Amino acid sequence: MKYTSFLIHNFKQIPQMQMVSNEIVKSIEIVGSVLPFKTNNYVTENLINWNNVPDDPMFKLTFPQKEMLIPDDYKKMKSAIDSGADKQKIKEVANEIRLTLNPHPAGQLEHNVPTIDGEKLYGMQHKYRETVLFFPSQGQTCHAYCTFCFRWPQFVGMEDLKFASKEAELLVKYVKDHPEVTDVLFTGGDPLIMKTKHLETYIRPLLDADLPNLRHIRIGSKALGYWPYRFISDDDAAELLVLFEDIKRAGKHLAYMAHFNHPVELKGDVVAEAIKNILKTGAVIRTQSPVLKHINDSAEIWADMLKKQVELGCIPYYMFVARNTGAQHYFSIPLVEAWKLFKETYQSISGICRTLRGPSMSCLPGKVQILGVADAKDEKVMTFRMIQGRNPDWAARPFFAKYDDSAIWYTDLKPAFDETKFFFTDELNTILNSGKDENNFE
Repeated sequence: MKYTSFLIHNFKQIPQMQMVSNEIVKSIEIVGSVLPFKTNNYVTENLINWNNVPDDPMFKLTFPQKEMLIPDDYKKMKSAIDSGADKQKIKEVANEIRLTLNPHPAGQLEHNVPTIDGEKLYGMQHKYRETVLFFPSQGQTCHAYCTFCFRWPQFVGMEDLKFASKEAELLVKYVKDHPEVTDVLFTGGDPLIMKTKHLETYIRPLLDADLPNLRHIRIGSKALGYWPYRFISDDDAAELLVLFEDIKRAGKHLAYMAHFNHPVELKGDVVAEAIKNILKTGAVIRTQSPVLKHINDSAEIWADMLKKQVELGCIPYYMFVARNTGAQHYFSIPLVEAWKLFKETYQSISGICRTLRGPSMSCLPGKVQILGVADAKDEKVMTFRMIQGRNPDWAARPFFAKYDDSAIWYTDLKPAFDETKFFFTDELNTILNSGKDENNFE
């Protein structure tokens, strides 16, 4: 019998919620008025252990928790709801709180939006020289929302904070006009929430243009974790797999960027079959996740997850640090602890799993990796390097910060050895203050 996706926007419709206390139900309603909520029947029936709620990690990954708002914000929203405020008033209170949560971290809105002929393309981002991100308008939602998602403004109705584009022709023109671009990453939301016929309207023009500089097409998606039937029994699953095959036939490398946050998402025959179907097309599956307190903040969980991914034919790619947006205070662990977790994970897996990079912060200067803690010049320091930078020359450059076991983001760090700034500080300020976009690489 075919398994059909049933999207759930109102958590009170879920039968299993009868097992949950009224206090938790109320807190979900309050926090869910600020941060987005959506799930589906695959998540609720297959991934959540309802006998372990509220401690179940997949429940915390998909259902808003009271602690995801700081106490003052929680109290403010609770007061508005308890007073019987109308929808407009509740929305106003929610937006007031949302704007304090850094809705577009790392300069996404201010510094990552590229231009064509002086016009900004708000459905695209170009932060790193080789890679353009594209946000198809029909893909600006997901099968279920992750509570840590750094793109949560896409889903809460704040239209001026959305990225979306219908302009496939402009995407082709932009890639053609920028020969330094080798990769196009389709992201969202989740591009695979779309029907295949819609996804094709963006990808096939890129293939037909036969751009010699375009070598890699990436698709960032959570579908393998939240709806693996997308690759098995959906009405257009076969057409999607044909599209993947056609990308390979066109001589382009197809990388499916899979998001798995917990080993439970990899269990069962369904996800194994979905992965097998993708790999048959010639695509490669690379996996990534942030380290998330309450969900996967242990080396044992990560080692289990990585081993299973490799067993299924996936390639571990990134361990991220939870971004400085939304409920960061709920999910973050100190950078030193994230490095220790990474080290312990590395020490417990074989070399074939050690393609994982991290822990990495996707922050304003670029992707910053913590390499470890060391003693140098009679000082305890934290060692970092750039994996990617706004200036490509920053990549692979090491730098040092004073040891700080409470730092959770790069802005918490201070340069080591009595230096007054990091090597990239002056140039970063010049880039940002001059209005020079990182897509102006020439």
